[in-house]
Amino acid sequence: MRTTPIVAMCLLWATSEAQQLPQLSQYRSNDYLYIPAVAGSRPLFEMRSAHRNQWVGITDAPRTFMLGVTTPVGAKMGIGGSVFTDNVGPTRRTGFQLTYAYHLRLTKELKFSLSLSGGMLQYLVDGSKITFNDPNETAIDGQLRDDLVPDMTFSLLLYHPRYWFGFTAPQLLRNKLYFFDDRDGTMNTLERHYFATAGYKFMLGEQFALEPSVLVKYVDPVPPKLDANLTLRYKEFLWLGAGWRSNDAIPITVGFWLKRMFQFGYSYDITTTGLSQYAGGTHEVMLAVTFDKRPRPRGSSVPEAAAPVE
Repeated sequence: MRTTPIVAMCLLWATSEAQQLPQLSQYRSNDYLYIPAVAGSRPLFEMRSAHRNQWVGITDAPRTFMLGVTTPVGAKMGIGGSVFTDNVGPTRRTGFQLTYAYHLRLTKELKFSLSLSGGMLQYLVDGSKITFNDPNETAIDGQLRDDLVPDMTFSLLLYHPRYWFGFTAPQLLRNKLYFFDDRDGTMNTLERHYFATAGYKFMLGEQFALEPSVLVKYVDPVPPKLDANLTLRYKEFLWLGAGWRSNDAIPITVGFWLKRMFQFGYSYDITTTGLSQYAGGTHEVMLAVTFDKRPRPRGSSVPEAAAPVE
């Protein structure tokens, strides 16, 4: 098969990394998208979006959009939902999921959450973007081929004002994808992924905090992939961070929280692989709207300070 350069690189990238799910540099700002058990862990109604444009300068490079909404329900529950679309060369992944989370108080400040999410995924292949050396090749007929399947995700979260640990297993059902009428012998399987994230907040006086965090991603049979980040925060208003992603990039992030309602974050990934010879870095923008759901203090028109969050 002869493909365009970007299709070849996308296929090589997908094979070497074995990643069927999109990645985000600002995983702390969009923590619900990685750890759905986050839903309801903060006293906020939150609407967060991620816009990622990878490998700038390469036609049909990965482009990702994700939107998540979460809110607490009562004292022990949380609900959430997300929609997403991920385009890589001739393929597109879209879908949605809904989440229910239950929170348990272990100590005065330490809590534990379990969640289950369900939704639908659609995978689409645009055959018109693939060119074969043999014009009579029938493996792909130039048409749009897609399959729609259900999906489930399990997640847990242990969290404290100073530290947290989360774990998620998406694509639990390991559904097979069938792009043709023949239902036998397909090798297209939605492999089960595993995400684990942890972090700690070190207070540097009353105004600054230093927050190291890690995200580990694993899917059989490739080695785990590590994201390590260090973020400096000022009054939970402004943050600046830098990180390292194994065999991929060095992300640089900046963001701010305006009036504890509007959030903006921007990251630029400096590509560290051989792909840097052909493409620029990666741009990612986070936009969010948050509303504090706690009662206002008597005699005050300003909501109480919200829980620490980017």
